[in-house]
Amino acid sequence: MNAPETRSVLTELVVLSLRDPRAAANQIMGWQLGRDVLWTALALAAAINTLIFSVSLVLQSTPAMPAFFTSPLAMFVLLSGVLVITTHGLYWAGRALGGEGDLGDVLALVVFLQVLRIIAQVAIFLLMFISPGVSVLASLATGLIGLWILVNFVAAAFNFTGLGKAVGVLLISMAAIVLGLSLLLSIVGVAAQGVLLDV
Repeated sequence: MNAPETRSVLTELVVLSLRDPRAAANQIMGWQLGRDVLWTALALAAAINTLIFSVSLVLQSTPAMPAFFTSPLAMFVLLSGVLVITTHGLYWAGRALGGEGDLGDVLALVVFLQVLRIIAQVAIFLLMFISPGVSVLASLATGLIGLWILVNFVAAAFNFTGLGKAVGVLLISMAAIVLGLSLLLSIVGVAAQGVLLDV
């Protein structure tokens, strides 16, 4: 598949995700991508998110924040860890509630959600220079739409007939994500402080 065809497929899939997220999820899972490809794509998504975050810090005046937020390497490790924890949290929570999902399917959907997130972040970042107020509203709308897509993706991944169990998966996995994130923040924070002190 060449570049124009890839862009066309991606555009159609983005539109489908907004119109019928469950159908989009089924299409993504139908690709049956290998785990190695998906984990690599997840790492790439974390790297791009780190780049966007780092550029926004440089271009915008921001209040003082913990040292690891200003370290691109620490941010990359943090974001990668969050994505891995999220993927496993959703998978095990879904299985606990009787879902029939596969880890590869959940991983594929998390990767595509990151693609959507990156597109939204770039659009909001550019909009910020045109109209800061509108960019804030766009950010809130993006968050709500992203949550709706995520719930439907989870329902599709585990073959849930309704969205109730999908919401339950999110609530259960959220607890695991918070615990994992707390541990990860402490590790990354200490590591980043050590790097900065060495410099």
